Amino acid sequence: MSASVILGIDVAKLKFDVALLRSGKFKNKVFKNTKEGFEDLSLWLIKQDVPHVHACLEATSTYGEELAIYLHEAGYTVSIVNPARIKGFAQSELLRTKNDKVDAGLIARFCLAMRPAAWMPPAPAIRDLQALVRRADALIAMRIQEENRLGVCHASVEPSIKEHIAYLEQETEKIKEHIREAMKHDTELKSKRDLLVSIPGISDTTIAILLSELNGLEHFDNPQKVVAFIGLAPKDTLSGISVKGKPRICKIGNSRLRKALYMPALVAIRHNPIISIFYNRLKEKGKKGKVIVCAVMRKLVHMIFGILKSGMPFDPHYHATNVNFA
Repeated sequence: MSASVILGIDVAKLKFDVALLRSGKFKNKVFKNTKEGFEDLSLWLIKQDVPHVHACLEATSTYGEELAIYLHEAGYTVSIVNPARIKGFAQSELLRTKNDKVDAGLIARFCLAMRPAAWMPPAPAIRDLQALVRRADALIAMRIQEENRLGVCHASVEPSIKEHIAYLEQETEKIKEHIREAMKHDTELKSKRDLLVSIPGISDTTIAILLSELNGLEHFDNPQKVVAFIGLAPKDTLSGISVKGKPRICKIGNSRLRKALYMPALVAIRHNPIISIFYNRLKEKGKKGKVIVCAVMRKLVHMIFGILKSGMPFDPHYHATNVNFA
């Protein structure tokens, strides 16, 4: 982490912008977000005579994952940072306004000032699981699109749509079976799955998403960081020293995880005794539906974190008296 040369990276679907920061000066370049583009970046860095680089990018989407892995395997230090941290840094340094787009230069300045921790790529088993989970999500989304078309389509294309729906359902089941096998045959995944399934409201589907998107919680040292990564931290609308408007959820984070935790939160309200007590307490305080559900999702994150880190399955009596999930 002693590298004095910083590479800020702003990743989009088809390209990525880089800002090389050395001795207070920037050098910018744009590359295609492909394997060829990664190789072009590597050659460009060699031409800049910078053997040791600290690269930094936002954890905003899937678009930067392959690039991060490529740079890590090439021997560079890589940091993947929650966008909320970069946004907060920019506003504290008066580097951008609320609506300004984050760019590679800003990411480089953040990296130089804050020296974020080095990122380690997920283990192959986690990467395989993530690919399977995301494929299942994509197949389900396609099936829903086709089902929506079925309700308004012309009779001449109805058989084709029905055939496609049947195919998508079949493929989804195949992928789900692969997911079950992946969690069964990897020792680490199986151990964590067996712990998490003990939590009322947490299904195998949710567990697969949690373990794949959070890398098994390997690189989180407290539950607040997990909450921030997911994008469930409460956010007040500030003006001067006053708070205006209703508290909102800071949704800069992993939308897959927010979606994955929503239904488990609703189930936990009814079937998880600790969550039920928490829910009723918030309701008595006059909190509204969405606010309560988001608070329950945060509570579940704390519970998940505590159980995985302690290695102890869910026990309502133990956790109610010995673990602080607030």
